[in-house]
This record gives sequence, C-alpha cells and structure tokens, in this order.
Amino acid sequence: MHGPALTACLLASGLMLGTALPWTGAAQAQSVTLRLATDSGARGSAPGDAIERWAALIEEASGGDIEVDVFFQNELGGQQEVFDLFVANEVQLMLNWPMTSYDPRIAVLYTPYMVASWDEALEAYRPGGWVNGMLGDIYNDIGLEFFGAWPEGFNGVATRGSYALSVEDASALRIRVPPVFPMAETIQAMGYQTATIDWGEVFTAIQTGVVDGDGANVIYWDYEYFRDTLDYYTRTRQQFLTGILSMNLEAWEGLDEAQQTIVRDAAVTVMEEGFANAQGLDEGYVQQAIEAGMEYIDPTTEQLAPIATAVRDTVWPMLEEQVGTEIMDVIRANATEF
Repeated sequence: MHGPALTACLLASGLMLGTALPWTGAAQAQSVTLRLATDSGARGSAPGDAIERWAALIEEASGGDIEVDVFFQNELGGQQEVFDLFVANEVQLMLNWPMTSYDPRIAVLYTPYMVASWDEALEAYRPGGWVNGMLGDIYNDIGLEFFGAWPEGFNGVATRGSYALSVEDASALRIRVPPVFPMAETIQAMGYQTATIDWGEVFTAIQTGVVDGDGANVIYWDYEYFRDTLDYYTRTRQQFLTGILSMNLEAWEGLDEAQQTIVRDAAVTVMEEGFANAQGLDEGYVQQAIEAGMEYIDPTTEQLAPIATAVRDTVWPMLEEQVGTEIMDVIRANATEF
C-alpha cells in the first residue's frame, strides 16, 4: 500500500505519532519509536542506504531503547505529502529535499550558481560552512530541528534527441522541473521551456513526449530511472543539491538529553560519510551512464559563464524577495565568481 491510502490507514489505526506515542510533549526517559522517511530514494539507492544507516546507528547507540521504522520514497506519499506528515509530527526524522510551502526561505537551498566546484561546495555546505550556517534558524521557525546537509552533487539537464550549451539553443527543448521555487525559474532563465511535474510522473511524461527531459537532478536519478529514454546528460551545475537531515522539533523536545545526543550524533555521522563519499559516488554514476549509452557533456567554465550570469540576473532578485536581503547579502559575498 502506498501514498494517501497508506497515510489514511495509519491515521485511522491510531499508529501516527500524535495519537499513539506516550512521549509526545514533555521529555520522557523511556523507550520510543521514531518514524524515519525519505521523499526521494528507494531501498538500495544512496539516500535509501543513508536512512537505513541513520536508523541503525540510532538503534545501536541506544541499545534498542530507540526503535526506528524506515519508510522509503513514495511509501507514505509524494514529496509534499510526506513533508506535511513531517511538519505535523507524524514522521519524526527525515532525509529530504525540502518543500518551500511552509517557509519560502527554504528556497535558499536551491539558489542557482552559488558554487561551481566540489571543493567550494563541500566547504560551504559542511557543518560550520557559510551555507550550512544560514539554515538552522529557518528550520526552527517551521518546527524542525536542523542537523545538516547530505550532499548529492551538481545537477544538470538530461535530454532526448538534442542538448543545449547556450541560452539560445535551449529554447527548442521542454524540460521537466519539480514543484519547488526557484527550480522552474532557473531552468527558464537558462533558456528552456518548462513543465512542472511531480517526481512520480516524470517517466511517463518523458516516454510520452510531454517533455524532452529532466532539469533538476544529479546524474544518478536520470541514469537510474530514465537511461532507456534519455540520450544526453549536460552537467550545467545550476544547483549543488543536498538532502537535509532533520527532525520534527516537537519530537526532538520529547526526547531526553541522552536520546537527543544519540540522534544528533548519528545524523552527523551520516552527514560526514555523505561528504566523504559523494564525489566518488557521483563520478561512478557518470561512468555507469556512459557505459549504458548516455552521452555525458561537461561544459567548460567559459561555456557556463554566460548561462550563470543570465540565471543570476533573473533569479537572484526573485530569491531576494523570498529569503530577504540579509541572506542574499551572505550569498553575494561568498558565491563563486564567473
């Protein structure tokens, strides 16, 4: 059972957190059960492995006093639905690619062309980095405890039939984007036509010709799900994508201090392992995609510069209206020069 049907069943049976777990509210020094979900990643995928690792670390360190039930992509619904469950404290832990519906400032995660290299990205997003430091207060304001970023890498545009290396050439292609600001705005500023489509419907949209490709993801997702329908992956590097490890704040405050330490330490371990392994994993998926018949295009800095400039000129003022001048000043002071 998947999606809304499973959610309704859980609610009806009293298994969701708000009606079932005695530790909600004041801290309790007792055994607890937490639900951990990801909105993007089946069992056996890199995000799926990460949440299983997080769960195992928590259970091991707690000696079994904290039990963690793991839910993979689509097992509790689509991206927005499972994020709603998370904010409502019916899911307690998440590795997710956050939606901006509760606070538009979360869009800072998707700011285009902040960094241009792995070294710059890892420095910015790791604990203590300038991007990481902007996010804690934003998360607390929507009732979430922020632990840190889980890196995937630079995204690009995967297409069928042709590809583009300029704003002008991109106009002939219609590209799927997710329902998250400023993904569509970024791809449009790169010159493409866009269609906003939820992840679960992307394969059908590509297969039936509704769109010519996908414009949001690192190569893993386009290789893993669409390698039989897409011909090219162009690493335009418009965003450095990370998932976020976090916990519902009510659930966090319902843990005792020792339990909080276990959950946070486990999250930091998963995050640090992610940073240590991310670039190698990404390079491995590039090779797998090439071997499967996809053509991989890695634009030069000179090719990217006019694209990045066009995107920044268009999208950064839109972002400033959403996230505020203070945050955008930090971005402008630290972002890569093209």
